[in-house]
Amino acid sequence: MANIGSNRTIISRSKKWLVVLLLVGFGLAIGRLFYFSIIKGDELQKKAYSLQLRDTTISAKRGSIYDTNGKTLAQSATVWQVVLAPAYFKTDEQRTYVAQKLAEILDLNQNDVYEKTKENNYYSVVKRKVETTEKEKVLKLSKELAKKYNLGNVIELIEDYKRYYPYGDFASTIIGFTGMDGVGREGIEYQYDTQLTGVPGRVITAKDVHGTEMPYKYEQKIDAQDGNNITLTIDETIQHIMEKYLQQGIKQHKVQDRAVAIMMEVKTGAILGMAVEGGYDLNDPFTIADSSTQKEIDKLPNSEKEAAEVEALQKQWRNKAVADTYYPGSVFKVITSCMGWSDGVITDSSTYTCTGSYVPFEGADAIHCHNTAGHGTQTYKQALSNSCNPAFMMIGQAVGAEKFWEYYQAFGFSEKTGIDLPGEQSDIFFGDGSGKMQPMDLAVASFGQNFAITPIQMVTAIASVGNGGKLMQPYIVKEITDSDGNVVESKTPIVKRQVVSEEVTKKVIDAMEENATNGSAKNGYVAGYKVAGKTGTSEKKIYHNDGSQEYIASFCGFAPADDPQVCLLVYFDDPVGDSYYGSAVAAPVFANIMSEVLPYLNVEAEYTEEEIAQMDTTAENYVGKSISEAESLVSSGGFTPVVMGSGDTVISQVPTAQSRLPQQGTVVLYTDEESMNDDVVEVPDLTNMTVAQANSTAAMYNLNISVVGSNADGEGISYSQGIKAGSKVKSGTVISVNFEQDSNYGSGVM
Repeated sequence: MANIGSNRTIISRSKKWLVVLLLVGFGLAIGRLFYFSIIKGDELQKKAYSLQLRDTTISAKRGSIYDTNGKTLAQSATVWQVVLAPAYFKTDEQRTYVAQKLAEILDLNQNDVYEKTKENNYYSVVKRKVETTEKEKVLKLSKELAKKYNLGNVIELIEDYKRYYPYGDFASTIIGFTGMDGVGREGIEYQYDTQLTGVPGRVITAKDVHGTEMPYKYEQKIDAQDGNNITLTIDETIQHIMEKYLQQGIKQHKVQDRAVAIMMEVKTGAILGMAVEGGYDLNDPFTIADSSTQKEIDKLPNSEKEAAEVEALQKQWRNKAVADTYYPGSVFKVITSCMGWSDGVITDSSTYTCTGSYVPFEGADAIHCHNTAGHGTQTYKQALSNSCNPAFMMIGQAVGAEKFWEYYQAFGFSEKTGIDLPGEQSDIFFGDGSGKMQPMDLAVASFGQNFAITPIQMVTAIASVGNGGKLMQPYIVKEITDSDGNVVESKTPIVKRQVVSEEVTKKVIDAMEENATNGSAKNGYVAGYKVAGKTGTSEKKIYHNDGSQEYIASFCGFAPADDPQVCLLVYFDDPVGDSYYGSAVAAPVFANIMSEVLPYLNVEAEYTEEEIAQMDTTAENYVGKSISEAESLVSSGGFTPVVMGSGDTVISQVPTAQSRLPQQGTVVLYTDEESMNDDVVEVPDLTNMTVAQANSTAAMYNLNISVVGSNADGEGISYSQGIKAGSKVKSGTVISVNFEQDSNYGSGVM
């Protein structure tokens, strides 16, 4: 009986252990189930999907950027993604071979590609943005794999897009660029990235147990939505004109810190051109465009190079027209004028006596006029033409600090303009900023010193003077359309406020026009058009060890003065050539730009008799005519004929038909081959001459000149010529000669 009891005890214990083991096993099973379904569920589900489904991304095409006339400034060109389906590989030999070949074709690390071949999925991107040349080589490899290993489906080429800029460095700081990820980094590309970016599509394909794609009915496709297109207010022709003359100005005046030109439509605020030199190549934005800057960086120790390169890139990308501030200098006298007329402290009978300096308040140091001998007693109009600092300090004092600050704000200088570009800065005002400026702050602010504004703020304010006192919101995007051409958004002009009355602006415009015709802004004169403008020369408060100082030379104005259409600001930062005055550096560039843009915009020219007398005339075609007939036609056209050779008939002429040359200019008529080959003259030095002297000198060599920059009375001194002195040319050649007024006249420097 004892044994029976003992056996029962053993059996009972065994049952208990069995139950315990069952419970533990069940618990472990539950735990594993929990682990795989909850903890690892998402990961395993994704792994299963990768083996059963193929999910391919369809790239959306980024929208294009156009100029106001529909010319393409930025577009997306077709490139390809190289994608592997590594689950198809059967042997390591296949993986190694494909890794080697793809690495060679795509210029990749072979080990990196090999690691991708070991993945157990059907979609692994090897390289994006592959160009056509590489794509063709990959396609050839794919065909080889199909034949050699029966792996025709292991490599796939999927259409993708790459950003392309047809004009290279054109309008670079406006347009901006995208990164490798296709996201906008600067300019319009950044500002309107959400509009330009489309929505990617997808193709999800089911696979059977063998990894083979199942029939089309098991495929789900979601189409990509292309991005919207952006049309700018920028006119490609105007922009190119502005960039051309800015580049010339930078070279001629040895400008150290870039240059800006902004052209605004006076009545709407639309930006027709915004040139910032130097820019960069939009197709290669990470290369420093300025070779001299790159050379300086190359000289640095390796520890300093990276930081210097980053700084240089950020500088060339930055839109100086909206992101940098500067002292406006005497251009601001136009604004001070509006304050004075609006407040009644300037009248038709107002006079201002300049002795060469002015003490703004008792105990203050004297502030000198650029004309240290003094201008004597002047009317308001004369004071603006003379760019007299003492006169404008008197006007500023009469307006008073509180009112001055109110007008300063009303003209938009204390706020961002709101232009639709990234990185816009506001002003820096060094006074109290609450209408409680110190007397010295008010004195120097009256002629554009002691505060810094952006170029876009300045041109917007001056344009408001041409617009009857209405301050417009500047804008650079004209409209947004979808990929089908439907208008998504269309911009309309916005009047921010009426700053001063139209009557006030008429008084100021009258003085600005006089200034551009006979005053310190003479170099901004454009034949056939009434120009209203003002020069500016401002100190940057930056001094060098040798005692030299940095300056900003600027000019701002609009035309025609009696019905303003476009306003243009030209601004050079730190010119170190022969002159740094706005009248010598910026005004001629303003004139050159306007002389091409106004006719392009079909603004009708109205020439005075003096201008007509100076105008160039078009030469006709005299080839094939007898000597007597040709001489008669040349003379009747207002030119001087010069016959070369012993023939009876004209076989060639210089200048050619349709060339423009001045009245009494020389037309050379060749009558035989020998005379054509032997006729070579040396170009004389035509600089530092008046128009009459340059014309006379050129005529002595049987050459012609084309006058650039002289006003209606033919005043001005030549400072450069289109063909270098000493060059060999044919008789009759037309040489462009640039003229400017006395570079020290009307500088507006304190």
